[in-house]
Amino acid sequence: MRARRLTLVQDELVDYDEAMERMTDLVGQRQRDERPDTLWLLSHPSVYTVGRRTPVAHLPDPTRGIPVLETGRGGQLTYHGPGQLVGYLIVKLAEDEGIVDYVREVELRMVEALGKLGLPAERRDTPPGSELLTGVWTSGSGRKIVSIGMRQSRGVTSHGFALNVDGDLTPWDWAVACGMPDVDMTSVKRELESASMDEVRATVAEAFEAS
Repeated sequence: MRARRLTLVQDELVDYDEAMERMTDLVGQRQRDERPDTLWLLSHPSVYTVGRRTPVAHLPDPTRGIPVLETGRGGQLTYHGPGQLVGYLIVKLAEDEGIVDYVREVELRMVEALGKLGLPAERRDTPPGSELLTGVWTSGSGRKIVSIGMRQSRGVTSHGFALNVDGDLTPWDWAVACGMPDVDMTSVKRELESASMDEVRATVAEAFEAS
């Protein structure tokens, strides 16, 4: 992996629409070289976000009462909620890098962070013709613990990852997550029986060389 020093920004619960507006501003600043590469750690109130390719059949029943919002990132349906750590990455890529290269780096840095928390994890290669296996899975139980959806514009990345820490996993069962009907979503708490959001935040920031 390339050495990258990121500036760390941290918030608690931020409404998704508000976060998108701020992220757009951060991307513009990075494109104009007005700010350094940035990792923004936060959480969202309960919301489903969908990519442009998400089939209608994958959406939750509206009676569940959780909003569904379209987003400009790659990937398919993802759930965000309290107890989940979201990381938005505003990074200017080198001329020889593409967004796929950086997503792989994000996967590996999340694997590193989870390992330091005592939870062995892995990224997966996508077999030909299969739904993209972007994200991170636990090595022991084989469950998905990190969702990743990113894009780039004028050489700068946006969106990022969502790591389930200690929140309610039930909303994942009300929709088809990540385009995979059989995926079993998990959390740090489910795998280790305990979890500290403060510890997870610090460990993830360290894995991204962010301060």
